[in-house]
Amino acid sequence: MNKLSHHIKAGDTAPFKNNAAFCIGTGRMNLALRHEYHKQLKKVQKEIGFSYIRGHGLFHDDMAVYHTYKTDGIAGSEDGFEKEEYNFTYIDLVFDDYLALGLKPFVELGFMPKQMASGAQTVFWWKGNVTPPSDYDKWARLVCAAIKHWINRYGLDEVKTWPFEVWNEPNLKVFWQDADMPEYFKLYDVTARAVKSCHPGLKVGGPAICGVNDELWMRMFLQYCKENNVPLDFVTRHAYGTEMPEADGHYVYQQLRKPEEFMLEPLGSRAIIDSFPEYKDMEMHITEFNTSYSPLNPVHDTNQNAAYVARLLSELGDSCASYSYWTFGDVFEEAGVAFTPFSGCFGLLTNGSIPKPTYFTYVFYKNLYEKAVAKSENFIITKAENGDLRGIAWNLVLENKLSPGGNSSEKTTNSTKHEFSQFSLNDSHNSIIIDLTIDVSNGTYFLLTKTVDENHCNPLKNWIDMGSPAYPSKQQIKLLRECAKPLITTKQSEVKDELFSTTLNLSANAVCYFELQKIVPQCDRGFRKERVPGAV
Repeated sequence: MNKLSHHIKAGDTAPFKNNAAFCIGTGRMNLALRHEYHKQLKKVQKEIGFSYIRGHGLFHDDMAVYHTYKTDGIAGSEDGFEKEEYNFTYIDLVFDDYLALGLKPFVELGFMPKQMASGAQTVFWWKGNVTPPSDYDKWARLVCAAIKHWINRYGLDEVKTWPFEVWNEPNLKVFWQDADMPEYFKLYDVTARAVKSCHPGLKVGGPAICGVNDELWMRMFLQYCKENNVPLDFVTRHAYGTEMPEADGHYVYQQLRKPEEFMLEPLGSRAIIDSFPEYKDMEMHITEFNTSYSPLNPVHDTNQNAAYVARLLSELGDSCASYSYWTFGDVFEEAGVAFTPFSGCFGLLTNGSIPKPTYFTYVFYKNLYEKAVAKSENFIITKAENGDLRGIAWNLVLENKLSPGGNSSEKTTNSTKHEFSQFSLNDSHNSIIIDLTIDVSNGTYFLLTKTVDENHCNPLKNWIDMGSPAYPSKQQIKLLRECAKPLITTKQSEVKDELFSTTLNLSANAVCYFELQKIVPQCDRGFRKERVPGAV
């Protein structure tokens, strides 16, 4: 068992910018028209409250935005003229709902409408077209028509608060035909100028790259914008924490990188941006991040995921203006429709609105104070002006619990390994004790802890225990929601020597939120707590 000790002195400070709730990811825009999607998002907003939301497919054909038709030809001619028209009915429904829930769009401009596309390459089960426009003037007109419509509907002051991001992961062939760098630079150039033509106060950025040749792409993108005087108000990229996947049926399994290795990507991009005098200190937004980049990886449903993300949220604000978790819920169809409620999808909530452990990582971060007084690889502690403390501690254990099987003999071996790994994760060697001593004024204090670990708030295990039903009954879903709650403990302590001490015991992959508050106890006449069973 590892033991950590930390003494928080009265004047201590620590670097910490908590932008955890700035932006959240979503599946494609069309999914926002579904009732289950709205229920999940409403719950997330009520209990966490993000400021922005970003997703794919704004101009995909299922949003019915872009249309062409031909006019009647002039007498004696063979054909009429091609005309363009736009339909914002579905986008209005989606954006109206977002804004009503307190969310602003972080607008991703893509993918390509089929009638405008230069090719047939698509991505995802829902077939988003990822080819350049056949005519860049048509693309620019579409972008302008959409933005002018939003300005007319929501007002310029509102739309000026929306960031406009050009495309999604163009450095990957699956998202941009041939990962053609010059072609993407052209798309960005045309799009950025179109955005600015609607109003110079609108903010536009890119290149929304992920981790393949990302350093080259970032440097070349900034160089292109600099040399061609292309508008650029912020820089975007994505970051994920897993290696190559190994498939097994409907699922994939991947090794998690250490958080320090994950952080090399945003820190590397930050350094490249700052190496350009023109762009030094420019906002960098991580518009997607998670552990795995696959919506088929069970790690997303685990306590390990919650502890991993807790560590990242304590550090990402040091270099990034925002970092958007991908995604808020499991109404999501990039790889098709999930076969079970615990399908390894990205969301903080399963279908059925069952909170996953990582959901509470975000609830906990939302409750922190602005000023940090201590930070380490295992905790972040914040302080209010009146001296109250709120903090989060975690114990990330990176050993894998699950191993994909091979032939029958290998499966037997893996089964044995699974049992040993399960045991080793929960024994004392994987637990940590954090001893905290805190300089405080004398008085009475209330200590609250909320713990999410593999024994408390582990709905994936509870679902497995009940037989892994693919289509849980209403009663089973109700039970799983009841299981998906943190363990809450409280304690009252008297401080007489201006030093408060407490110990946090964290099992493998635990995330613990704690509050320390000075109180003035009140007591009704005749109430004697020492005479009440269980009250002391």
